[in-house]
Amino acid sequence: MDEARAREILGAAGLPAGEARLRALGENAVFTLGELAVKVGRDAEVFERAERELALAAWLEDAGVPAVRAAEEKPRLVEGHPVTFWHRLPEAVRPAEPRDLAPLLRRVHALPEPEAFTLPRRELLGGVERWLRLAGDAIDPADAAFLRERRDSFAPAAAALTPHLTPGPIHGDALPRNVHVGPDGPVLVDLETFSSDLREHDLVVLALSRDRYGLDPAAYEAFTEAYGWDVREWEGCAVLRGARETASCAWVAQHAPANPKALAEFERRVASLRDGDPEVRWYPF
Repeated sequence: MDEARAREILGAAGLPAGEARLRALGENAVFTLGELAVKVGRDAEVFERAERELALAAWLEDAGVPAVRAAEEKPRLVEGHPVTFWHRLPEAVRPAEPRDLAPLLRRVHALPEPEAFTLPRRELLGGVERWLRLAGDAIDPADAAFLRERRDSFAPAAAALTPHLTPGPIHGDALPRNVHVGPDGPVLVDLETFSSDLREHDLVVLALSRDRYGLDPAAYEAFTEAYGWDVREWEGCAVLRGARETASCAWVAQHAPANPKALAEFERRVASLRDGDPEVRWYPF
């Protein structure tokens, strides 16, 4: 789905597509229009996910967790695409920082399981095979085999972990980019990855950002101080980190056929894993 097709769907939904401003184009096309934000899903297969995201927004609102709020309770199916409506957030007063994420995670991690719907497990390694297939001949078959072996090693190890925190609802993609700091403070955005699993999943993300993606150690320390615990103290941290690194490598691989920079980044990541070097710098894609 490209921008032109997404605008066609807006029009079919009865919206003035020409007045909408495109904000993001990825898994969804996200537009702002007046006081609304409108998300157009890529196809009908993600309709159930859109339903769950709206249910999540209502659940978080009832629980008092600052997060994006739905403007309509149910998604619309328009020409085979789910369309959801959200209250537009005010303009950000500053970029979000790790310390803004920590108190939001604390509130999410204090929640029990929702009663009205079921959250899925966090399938961290579930996409590895599909991403490697999409990479095809663009990557070295030995690298693909290496990642499959890592996946097959880390999957049972992750399943056998003894958590430090009580398992339950998690955000699933706990990064500052999924926090919006408006005039009333930080709110969570992008609820699509909400899951029910080890709470440590949410915390390993920033630990890996510190070690691999150049996050300032001081910013990481501010995050752990605000949350109240450093996941690196947990004996299972290396397992979840290894699983996430495996998934992150495979995710980049899918872009290699059309993007030489993605191939170079994939090869850098795989080489660092083969060498057992936990601090080689990785670059976001």
